[in-house]
Amino acid sequence: MKGALWLVIGLAALAFAVWTWMPQFLPLELRRMNPNSPDYAPWIYKWTDAQGRVQLTDTPPPEGVPFERIRLDPEQNVVPGYRPR
Repeated sequence: MKGALWLVIGLAALAFAVWTWMPQFLPLELRRMNPNSPDYAPWIYKWTDAQGRVQLTDTPPPEGVPFERIRLDPEQNVVPGYRPR
C-alpha cells in the first residue's frame, strides 16, 4: 500500500513537470490549454448584449444568454491592417 502511494505521488510530480516545463510532449488539445506552451490558444466568448452590441470576453456571458465559443489564435491579427492612401 505504501509503495502504491509513492507511485501515485511520483506520477503526479512527473505530470506536473511535463505540464510546466515540457509542454511540447503533451497532446495538442492540452498544449492549447497550457499557458506555458507556445501553442496556447485560450477560448473567447462571443455574444450579443441587451443593447445589441457584440461582446467578446474571456468569461462566459450571464446565464441564459446565447454565445459562441471561439478558440483564439495568438498568431492571427485580430485588427485588419490599414494603409493610408
